[in-house]
Order: sequence, then structure tokens, then C-alpha cells
Amino acid sequence: MIRFFEICFSIIFLIIFAPVYIIIGFLIFFYDGSPVLFMQKRIGKNGNEIKVIKFRSMVKNAEIILKEDKKLYEQYVKNGFKIPSNEDPRIMPFGNFLRKSSLDEIPQFFNVLKGDMSIVGPRPVVKKELNDLYKNDAHYYLSVKPGITGLWQVNGRSNIVGKERVNLDIKTIKNKSLLFDIQIILKTIFIVFKRSGAW
Repeated sequence: MIRFFEICFSIIFLIIFAPVYIIIGFLIFFYDGSPVLFMQKRIGKNGNEIKVIKFRSMVKNAEIILKEDKKLYEQYVKNGFKIPSNEDPRIMPFGNFLRKSSLDEIPQFFNVLKGDMSIVGPRPVVKKELNDLYKNDAHYYLSVKPGITGLWQVNGRSNIVGKERVNLDIKTIKNKSLLFDIQIILKTIFIVFKRSGAW
């Protein structure tokens, strides 16, 4: 039932927002060329590797820049594997807007259609983030598909880091149901329009 709902919701969402992501694609292409989309390997259910799709909000080779800049990387790890957009030199001029509005995550509905992700679940993480952030609670994360949104997103998002974030993810996983998913989706819509907690 949940899977059927996710497929229907994703198709409707992608159709309705088609003009939006076409415009975003053109903006990225004319500013910084291709690729328009950013694909990163993340850990999915049961430890399987998945490729998560996002609109690119950073300049090319952003990951290389992060790894080569030790100070920037230390800040990245310290802040729960996040860097505030206003402190990240890799962000394109309109990248902050894409992130705060969560428009950069629209392509992840294709991940949902493919079956790699759910709409509601813990955010997909890289292997190091899984080990450093979840630690002994990693089995909770690995028991479900990662999601586009969840309790972490609707309760502060980037303002919440470390164990507090993990606890919200675990609560999301334990309460997983169709009714719970619909409630989280509705809350997410409100938070997105409010544009709070996003870096």
C-alpha cells in the first residue's frame, strides 16, 4: 500500500513541477555547464549502494574541493556532515535558494520510482556518515530505504545534528506507516514554504 502511494504521489509531483525543474536545469547549465544533475553514491537498505540524484547547487568538482581543503572538511564533519551555505565557497549564487526551498531534491522522486528510496525515511548517507553518525544504531538505518523527508526535516533539519538527528531518524523508522507518511509529507510542505532549518 505504501509503495503504491509513493509511486502515484511521485508521478503526480513530477508532472506538476515539470516546468520548475526545466527552469532549474537551464539555470544550472547556463551558469556552470553540464552536468545539471549531481549523483552521489549513498548507502541504501541492507547496505546496498544507491545513486542519489539532486540538482547541482555547487560548482563542479565540489567533492574534490572539500577533500583537499582540510579546514573546510573539518567544519563539514564537526557540523554533522553539513556546511552552512553562507560559509561554503562551493555554492553557486542561486544554490542557496535551491537548498532552502528544497528544490534541489526534486529529482529524488525518480529514486523513489526506481525503488532506491522512499518518500519518508532517514536521509541517505555516505558510508563514513553512517559509521560516524549512527554508530551502534546503524542497523535501524539499514533496515529501511532512505527517504526524501522525515522527522528530522520537519523538526529543524540542519539545525539538528548528531545523536538528536539519529533519534529522530529512528523514530521515523519505528513509526513508518501510510498515515504517518502522509502526516510527514504535509508537514514537509509547510516547512518548505516556510523555508526554515535548511542550509
